[in-house]
Amino acid sequence: MKQTVHFGAGNIGRGFIGALFSQSGYHVTFVDIADQVINMLNEKKQYQVKLATDKHESMTIDNVSGLNNMTQDNEVIEAIKHATYLTTAIGPNILPRIAPLIAKGLTERVNSNAEKLYVIACENQISATDLLKGYIFEHLDEETTSKLADKVFFFNSAVDRIVPIQNNQGSLDVLVEPYYEWVVETRETIPSIEGMTIVSDLAPFIERKLFTVNTGHAVIAYLGYLKNKSTIDQALADEEIVKQVQATLGETGAYLIKQYGLNQDEHQQYINKIINRFKNPYLNDGVTRVGRSPLRKLGPNDRLVRPATEAKKAGLGFTNLAKAIASALLFDYQGDEEAVKLQALIKDNGIPAMLKEVSGLDENSEITREIVNQYNAIKK
Repeated sequence: MKQTVHFGAGNIGRGFIGALFSQSGYHVTFVDIADQVINMLNEKKQYQVKLATDKHESMTIDNVSGLNNMTQDNEVIEAIKHATYLTTAIGPNILPRIAPLIAKGLTERVNSNAEKLYVIACENQISATDLLKGYIFEHLDEETTSKLADKVFFFNSAVDRIVPIQNNQGSLDVLVEPYYEWVVETRETIPSIEGMTIVSDLAPFIERKLFTVNTGHAVIAYLGYLKNKSTIDQALADEEIVKQVQATLGETGAYLIKQYGLNQDEHQQYINKIINRFKNPYLNDGVTRVGRSPLRKLGPNDRLVRPATEAKKAGLGFTNLAKAIASALLFDYQGDEEAVKLQALIKDNGIPAMLKEVSGLDENSEITREIVNQYNAIKK
């Protein structure tokens, strides 16, 4: 049976990427540090992926097993030696931590297996696979690097599926939305995977996704949090929030249309479809889950700041994006470590200095000034 190694046995890994490989006839070896999940994968060898619909459809995902990368590094290396694909859905910040082990696996592989290996980081991050490749190559010598050239291929991708926080302690089953999109950038002919779309240029797809789905999701979460809403669908029952989300995605859309020549009517339909996805009450998706890790979400290349800076460069409006960023600055949820740190940075340094450190914005820039104005207006 064909083999794939997938780093990240969490809900996204099991409910999305791992599930597609299993449905495509692959044995999926999940790699994670969560002992309970790994043990259950090895014991049960299958789980259910349940769709968040009124019909509650489900599908059985089998041919799965697990390895703990903290205690079973030799077994992980052995799995990498025989895999066709190596994928991740583990979080961009974790990629540097798994790179040394992947490097060891690739080093042994190129000396024992002439078959091609395809590496794809399935993260909410522009050029995530390029980042992972860079981290891996830091741990390879020149000889091994040269051997990888025609044997190991690194492809960037864009992924889109809402997987809410689950109340699934003691179970491998995962609840996901029916909709998903997995777009991979390559000009190579690669083994077919169910649900994978191949494109020659990923940029329009990943920016459209990040600056519509991820931007929209975050804006709903932060606005909803400020209005004491518990879930995303509850937030979207508030017409003021809906209007603000539409205005923000209108600004990201104006940039995307200008940058990539998208059809304006088709992109508006895409925005409407995304907002309707967020309204799904069966997801019961908490605003604090979607809003978590605000420092990462406020990064210079992430869903809020990047479209604002790109809009500014293109001579387009960014007022609503500035309001979205200001709303993120007011996310003071004590249950999230980054939210606590964000509030400390604002208190100790002030907003302009914090934005310079976290978002790469000049303290006197027009965007920073607008964010401060919006922040003060919201607080009033």
